[in-house]
Amino acid sequence: MRTRLLPLLIVLMAGVLLALGIPLGVITAGVEQQRVVVDRIDDAARFASLAQFVTARPATDTEKTPEEDERRATLRSELARYYGLYGIRAGVFYRDHTPMATAPAGMPVPRDGEGAQAFREALAGRRSHDPHQIWPWDDTGRIPVASPVIRDGDVVAVVMTDSPTGHLRSRVLRGWLLIAAGECAAMLVAVAAAFRLTGWVLRPVRVLDTASHDIATGRMNARVAATAGPPELRRLARSFNEMADHVEDVLEQQRAFVADASHQLRNPLSALLLRIELLALELPDGNAEIASVRTEGKRLARVLDDLLDLALAEHTAADLQLTDVAALAAERVDSWRPLADDKGVLLTYEGQRAVTGWADPVALSSALDAVVDNALKFTPEGRPVTVGVAPEGERVHVTVADRGPGLTDDELARIGDRFWRSGRHQNVSGSGLGLSITRALLTAGGATIAYAPHPPHGLKVTVTVPRTGP
Repeated sequence: MRTRLLPLLIVLMAGVLLALGIPLGVITAGVEQQRVVVDRIDDAARFASLAQFVTARPATDTEKTPEEDERRATLRSELARYYGLYGIRAGVFYRDHTPMATAPAGMPVPRDGEGAQAFREALAGRRSHDPHQIWPWDDTGRIPVASPVIRDGDVVAVVMTDSPTGHLRSRVLRGWLLIAAGECAAMLVAVAAAFRLTGWVLRPVRVLDTASHDIATGRMNARVAATAGPPELRRLARSFNEMADHVEDVLEQQRAFVADASHQLRNPLSALLLRIELLALELPDGNAEIASVRTEGKRLARVLDDLLDLALAEHTAADLQLTDVAALAAERVDSWRPLADDKGVLLTYEGQRAVTGWADPVALSSALDAVVDNALKFTPEGRPVTVGVAPEGERVHVTVADRGPGLTDDELARIGDRFWRSGRHQNVSGSGLGLSITRALLTAGGATIAYAPHPPHGLKVTVTVPRTGP
């Protein structure tokens, strides 16, 4: 029975989808073209308002005022910018087809076709009619739109725009492709709905997706019951549960490491450093070996602190607040400026003074401190380090640009890895964990960090913070 009914259902559904899809495609093309026409009408109306009081003819008028010259120059400038930005030819013509201003120069008045008809309708004081429908395969079609320039109730000039249709045809084609894809998806859904086994197959997948989302949002105890569905999905559910158990164990081990390292390593290390200092009292001043041991001990303490900070950063929830990112960045610049002055580096802040975003103020401050510290380390004396803040859509970008030696493409791909440091910078103090801690702090709050060259030489670090609330 199923093999007999399935072809009939497919044919009927295909007929319904075609009956709906073809008119929808025509409507989509009409809507896209109407949107373009409305935009051109608005543009023509704007140019008409600029040309309304530019009625003097350059070749005949001997009493032009500076104000008229200024208006004509403004009109020409707007037309030229419009043409350069959008590639749409536009011009303003007197009633006798003499150009008042055109872009590009020498644009003629259409003598036949839709353009000429639109010009005649505009001379009669009416907006031009809608042009014929442009289809994706009509690569020679254009959209002419004309609008009258009216002064004291009379039509004194006509604004003409002649638009290419490449973008319009692309949008129409994309719309058709989306419609076709939707119809194919609907056909697949219809066919799948004919089979009773669909629910049996997809139910375990939905359960698995729910459990994955729970784990991704922090509910690590979510598991999947591997008792329903095909054997492959039951095996996948068991593998998922094993993976979730392993991930939970690893995270617990990391948390235990934080506590154990905090209690077991800090105290012995502090005692060791104290004994080194006591031993130094028994040796002559300037002993090279004791100085080397003291330096290595302090370096070990710094690495331990960085490791603990990294572990805490990876497992600490962000306290997101609506933060004045610009004010916070300016404050960090002021805090680091004494060190920059001491090194002879020009540390400056550029950008807006008030830009808000959603961030953890403490985490963002720590991240900026790490980035600015790196910039000051690698920037030679007399070179600038610039910190800037700029909004862009739903994000806020904080950039730190230096004029240091910069990094190669291979090094840029590795920057931020734990314990990684460029071979050219091994003589600069640090543990190689600062940027890893920075990335963990920012990721917890939905922020990102990116690195790029700063031509002609140097490194530019961009911290991006969301402007929308969680």
